[in-house]
Amino acid sequence: MSYEVIALLMFSSMMLLLITGKRVFGAIGFVAVVAAFWLWGDGGSEMAFSAAMKLMRWYPLLTLPLFIYMGYMLSESGLAEDLYRMFHVWMGPVHGGLAIGTIALMVAISAMNGLSVAGMAIGASIALPELLRRGYDKIMVTGVIQAGSSLGILIPPSVVLVLYGMIARQPVGQLWLAGVFPGLIMAGLFILYIAIRCRLQPHLGPVLAEEERRQISWGEKFRLLSAGIVPLFIFFSMTGLFLMGYTSLVESSAVGATAATLAALVKRRLNRRVLEETMRKTLAITCMFMWIILAALCFGAVFDGLGAVRAIEHFFIERLDLTAWQVLILMQLSFILMGMFLDDTAMLVIVAPLYVPLVGALGFDLIWYGVLYTITCQIAYMTPPFGYNLFLMRAMAPPEVSLRDIYMSITPFVLVMVIALVLVMVFPQLALWLPQWHYGR
Repeated sequence: MSYEVIALLMFSSMMLLLITGKRVFGAIGFVAVVAAFWLWGDGGSEMAFSAAMKLMRWYPLLTLPLFIYMGYMLSESGLAEDLYRMFHVWMGPVHGGLAIGTIALMVAISAMNGLSVAGMAIGASIALPELLRRGYDKIMVTGVIQAGSSLGILIPPSVVLVLYGMIARQPVGQLWLAGVFPGLIMAGLFILYIAIRCRLQPHLGPVLAEEERRQISWGEKFRLLSAGIVPLFIFFSMTGLFLMGYTSLVESSAVGATAATLAALVKRRLNRRVLEETMRKTLAITCMFMWIILAALCFGAVFDGLGAVRAIEHFFIERLDLTAWQVLILMQLSFILMGMFLDDTAMLVIVAPLYVPLVGALGFDLIWYGVLYTITCQIAYMTPPFGYNLFLMRAMAPPEVSLRDIYMSITPFVLVMVIALVLVMVFPQLALWLPQWHYGR
């Protein structure tokens, strides 16, 4: 049996196990270990052990639990609610202002968390009921929260980019900086769309009632601005010190986790329940990611040993006679297709052993490609029938928001994401200028 057939058999077996509902790390790891024993006998057992040791020696991986902890501390302690109240008061007099404020809230949460699920939970539990109560169109605001929460995997400290850096062997600091400007561009496009649409159709995003605005004094408004100081303090203590060279990547994550805990303590929100919930959720998410990375490294080692990457490169470039850009576009389309059924982590660990070396062989920058992958994951998150964010929203939304409403809500925001993806593909410097400037100083 040729190595090409073995590689195809491995890939199809893994997809079959995933379709049957098996856990991602179990399906990937099982196929990798069985293939290793089949191909190399007892010596194949060293592959899983070697992957585990490689994982444990990768120092930047310490950022993973620290950033997850930071996000859950902000969520569980209620600091995110204070931030939304600030946006609610200051943006209320503008048509669509609360929806615009929700996007701004999501950007702030993304800059302190790195996971889309945290933004979705905060948006669905805090922002959505308030927006519906204020008479906002339920289809539009459902899309706002789904789109805004997806920013968590692009704006640093993105956990997805940490995983990509681990698997693609790229510096996480550069990946984070590469995600900053595309993430802000996408958030800006979301806000522009909301502002224009609510200007043309004011009933979709009514302003805050005048009598209610009169009840809020200027003193109260300025007092609420203090809610914005907390995330600004956390973001500066974490990212600012890192960019200025005072802290390393891991140290900045430790500073961020400490700052979030101190903020909860100063606000008198830190108690035993908050600490227990934060630690429990942090442990669960971190362990899940660790197992997935371990399985991905083992699977990638077997694929490298088979020479599957070279075979795929030969197939696309020589047999099909495709250009490098055509191959890249096909890759992005395959991510969107897989995103209909899998989450971002599963997609990464399945195709990274194939795509990342191929992208490098085609002459593309792997830092830039990490941003493209992440934006494509954002699009896939919101693509029917089984987009990850669609079902998260269905689980968290109130009864009056149906699954049909959720499906209808995402169309304009997916189009905005596609525009952002095309911009970054056509103008790679949108992603690369900041890491090149910072690391080239």
